[in-house]
Amino acid sequence: MNVLLFILGLLLVLLSLVDALWTALWVDGGAGPVTDQITNGVWWVMRKLIRTKRNYWLSLAGPVIQTVTVFVWVGLLWMGWVIMFSADPTSLVYARTPEPQPSTLIDRIYFVAFTISTMGNGDIYPSRGGWEIAASFTTLSGMLLITMVVSFLLSVIGGVTTKQSLASQITGLGNSAEEFVLNIWDGKGFPGLDLQLMSMSSQLGTLTEQQLAYPILHRYHGATPKEDSAPAVAILDDTLTILRYGLQEPYRPPPALLKSARATVQSYLRTLASASIYPAADVPPAPDLTALRQAGIPVVSDEEFTRSLDDLTHRRKLLLGLVERNSFKWPHSTV
Repeated sequence: MNVLLFILGLLLVLLSLVDALWTALWVDGGAGPVTDQITNGVWWVMRKLIRTKRNYWLSLAGPVIQTVTVFVWVGLLWMGWVIMFSADPTSLVYARTPEPQPSTLIDRIYFVAFTISTMGNGDIYPSRGGWEIAASFTTLSGMLLITMVVSFLLSVIGGVTTKQSLASQITGLGNSAEEFVLNIWDGKGFPGLDLQLMSMSSQLGTLTEQQLAYPILHRYHGATPKEDSAPAVAILDDTLTILRYGLQEPYRPPPALLKSARATVQSYLRTLASASIYPAADVPPAPDLTALRQAGIPVVSDEEFTRSLDDLTHRRKLLLGLVERNSFKWPHSTV
């Protein structure tokens, strides 16, 4: 038996299973090393190749990455077991002929495909002894990988649903922070704002945990700003900035509510580094209080509001970096 060939095959099998387990089950571990390289590589290629209808085509990046990842896991497992069985020419026996014959490379590929898919052995059987045990582990590894793939797919789909739901809820109230505030103002105050912010904070907190566990979610993009969480989070954060620093103090929501919501956004921003998303070079445009002032909303002076934004420079640059990485423009008011 060729020991080096057996060890090489074993390493490939372990690499496939460890990466799948790491990605699908290790909540705090993020993506496995292989999955991380696939994610960054496919994303880089798609950004380089796509020149027109950028947002539409980039919305396919997440499904493409997920599909490639699954195929790589299966390919590594398949290749690893084929190499292991190839270490000994007599490891598998072809039983369709009157006299059993040693298997060929094609026979071994066929046998491993049947075995890891848990469909049985076909016309090829392992030799007695250790190879029978190896064939049993081939089936077990196939079952394990299938379980990991299903878990991975369902978890990511759940995260994508959360992203779209959050985007719809925020942009449903306005395509910019100014529109958001105008739409919740009833002429005297902001009725129902507490419930809205708590609901959005809850969804954003859930999304944060999902993106920590599955960084591939950063590569799932909506085709329009209303379907993508990146512009929506920027709108939410600028809305919180207006409510905290732009309104006159008697009209501001409870400080604890604003503090909690802003802390949730900050936690979300901490997940961006895992997807290589960093602050933009420039600061995004500040919210314009003019339309709010004209609508009778009691806001502070532009000078006071501008001074309040000085401490938020890094935070807002990071949000702009997120929006631009998703190939969108910073959400601005049209009122």
